[in-house]
Amino acid sequence: MDSHHLKLNPGDTLVTSSPCAKNLGVVMDNRLSLSMNIAALLVQAMVLSRLDYCNSLLAGLPASAIRPLQLIQNAAARLVYNLPRHSHVTPLLTTLHWLPVIARIKFKTLVLAYQAVKGSAPTYLLKIFKPYTPARPLRSATSGRLAPPPLRTCASWSCLLSVLAPRWWNDLPVEVRTAETLATFKRRLKTHLFRVHLSP
Repeated sequence: MDSHHLKLNPGDTLVTSSPCAKNLGVVMDNRLSLSMNIAALLVQAMVLSRLDYCNSLLAGLPASAIRPLQLIQNAAARLVYNLPRHSHVTPLLTTLHWLPVIARIKFKTLVLAYQAVKGSAPTYLLKIFKPYTPARPLRSATSGRLAPPPLRTCASWSCLLSVLAPRWWNDLPVEVRTAETLATFKRRLKTHLFRVHLSP
């Protein structure tokens, strides 16, 4: 029997072999050539870093403007696995642990919001993100919410960010908003965005 098609039956469960698996962050194929891991590293360095550069500036753009960027990421995921053009990409993004483009934009924007809430952001961001202060003391006052800005038509990035970021921030679960450190916030935020954007 070909070892690449070996099937095991522990109890009543059928276990089939996989062409690749992720172990300690390294994608290994069934020949241990590490070619998929090398491809993933190259794509992260050459493609994802460019998709992520200043991507908070893309917050609020219509889906039609984001779609070409998502198509680039989809093609990159298929390249890592050497799959044809029309292969379903969601399982690939999940295995690679890549957030889709719109979620990456939210991630970067919300990291800026977290830094502003904690007072570690540049001054211009501190002016954009204002903590929510209720008229009378409420339990929600300690939940780390941001004040929504007054309704207006936005013609600049800072104005658009001041509208979108509080909305996205206030929609986060409390345990994400109130994370004690930036590293914890990023970890919880990524988990949350994966659940929202990639869960079936």
